[in-house]
Amino acid sequence: MTRLTAEFWVHAYLARLRFQEVPAFVVSHGDDTAGAVLVKLNTLDGQAIAFQRSFDLMSGERKWVELVKGDERDVDASVQKQLEFDPDLWVIEVEDRLGRHLLDEPGLE
Repeated sequence: MTRLTAEFWVHAYLARLRFQEVPAFVVSHGDDTAGAVLVKLNTLDGQAIAFQRSFDLMSGERKWVELVKGDERDVDASVQKQLEFDPDLWVIEVEDRLGRHLLDEPGLE
């Protein structure tokens, strides 16, 4: 099975969000080929959630899991620590009062 590059996945994700009229932007441009992707959902009420992809060893599936949730400043601090640890990391910020991030939709896992 062919794997998508990080850049291709990010552009496809942003296009899907735009189609649903969910604002999003790239906060950190990671490695185009193999950079990991972190998605921060900002609900515009002072709260946020950061999601990262995780690999389930039992099932072999990749799925999005919460890395950190809570006050936006705390989430931002956690994201910053991840960036210091992994300079190839992509960070996408999604802004939606309804909490839509679309990561649970088919094709984005």
